[in-house]
Amino acid sequence: MKKIGVLTSGGDAPGMNAAVRAVVRKCIYHDIEVYGVYNGYQGLMEGNIKQMILGSVGDIIQRGGTILYSARSEEFKTEQGQQKAIEQLNRFGIEGLIVIGGDGSFRGAEKLTQKGYPCIGVPGTIDNDIPGTDFTIGFDTALNTIIDAIDKIRDTATSHERTYVVEVMGRNAGDLALWAGLADGAESILIPEKPDDFDSVVQKLIRGQKRGKKHSIIILAEGIGSGIDYGKRIEEATNMDTRVTVLGHIQRGGSPSGFDRVLASRLGAKAVDLLLDGKAGRMVGIQKNELVDHDIIEILQQKHHINMDMYRLSNELSI
Repeated sequence: MKKIGVLTSGGDAPGMNAAVRAVVRKCIYHDIEVYGVYNGYQGLMEGNIKQMILGSVGDIIQRGGTILYSARSEEFKTEQGQQKAIEQLNRFGIEGLIVIGGDGSFRGAEKLTQKGYPCIGVPGTIDNDIPGTDFTIGFDTALNTIIDAIDKIRDTATSHERTYVVEVMGRNAGDLALWAGLADGAESILIPEKPDDFDSVVQKLIRGQKRGKKHSIIILAEGIGSGIDYGKRIEEATNMDTRVTVLGHIQRGGSPSGFDRVLASRLGAKAVDLLLDGKAGRMVGIQKNELVDHDIIEILQQKHHINMDMYRLSNELSI
């Protein structure tokens, strides 16, 4: 293999640049030409592809977002769109493609692999919702962004003796909410993987108030529903002064943590190794701090599971 392409797709995640850097430098180390595909699969169909050199990835390991940009593409989901992408890959002579993104991005990689273009998926999403890996690129940074925000919210919650509902991202996975809630001592954590027991949340707030507790923090994953609506329900049920904070897209931005930089570097380099070993249709990941790879089709058929031991612990510690 003499030419490898790399693209980022779907929602951006801190650490994507570190992964791109690892792919580019690993390829150049092995005397392989490497091409950056800009604007995800949309850019691939349009031929927005440029050869990358060492200087292309200089001074990016500490930057959030992705220098290759990202875009969602409905056209690529069609046979016609995939054929356009294949034509561009042929035009540039690209023999293998590394796709950094989430499950939707991996489905695109799967389609191209089935059509004869070897692809490797690198899990990059703050949601941490990809089976087959303990952590995805961007999760740790987003988690620490949430923790920092909740620390600040707790200061004002204490000062004004209020209850705060904090809505965090995560799509249909509760990892960000669970980890942030446990790390910040939230009174209740609401995640899609567990039924919403509104009465128990209310009772916990009332018990706390009776023993003299002046403020509370409730973490709500966006997959549950609207934090604003939930805050109104809490206030109506408890008559407590309640405020809502929706953290939104600040969770995606910022300089990646040391953990995410190292993880992205390891996974990006591993993806190149797999292509050089003649493997295709694989996803790289990390389990028990060891790099692994899985069949990407099998991974897409599996379901991400939350760590229920952590969820039970959070309930035990928030009495």
